[in-house]
Amino acid sequence: MSFRITGLPAEPFAGLFDLSDDALRARGAVRRIAEHNAPCRVSLTDAQPGDEVLLVNYEHHPVDSPYRMRFAIYVRRGEEQYDAIDRIPEQLRTRMLAVRAFDANGMMAAWEVVDGQQVEDVIERLFRNADAAYLHVHYAAPGCYAARVDRA
Repeated sequence: MSFRITGLPAEPFAGLFDLSDDALRARGAVRRIAEHNAPCRVSLTDAQPGDEVLLVNYEHHPVDSPYRMRFAIYVRRGEEQYDAIDRIPEQLRTRMLAVRAFDANGMMAAWEVVDGQQVEDVIERLFRNADAAYLHVHYAAPGCYAARVDRA
């Protein structure tokens, strides 16, 4: 089964990098210098230690259901949105993932926890469920949103 993985669009975050630290704080965001491989949710690549990143609260599942979600995510300046068919970004390969299937009404239909090396199997298995309209991938330990998966 063919699938499409997308990161977040870059546009909503681009102007934030030019804000002062106080202005960012007023929006619930903070500027950081990466001390570890902070995962950018736009490009689905890891920031390297020393890179400037923003830690922002983002509503990644704006649905009218109990599964409406927002959480902290990292974004990096100047990145382009990841959008690929039948390719898994390295960022997902190197982590434990929670993959959640949602129906057309934004209700969770199924879920699995998987090592990123086997994520294609889980994508295929979850999309066998006729109710699964799309998938969200989260980093299993911190629980934060990583990417969206749709049928291609």
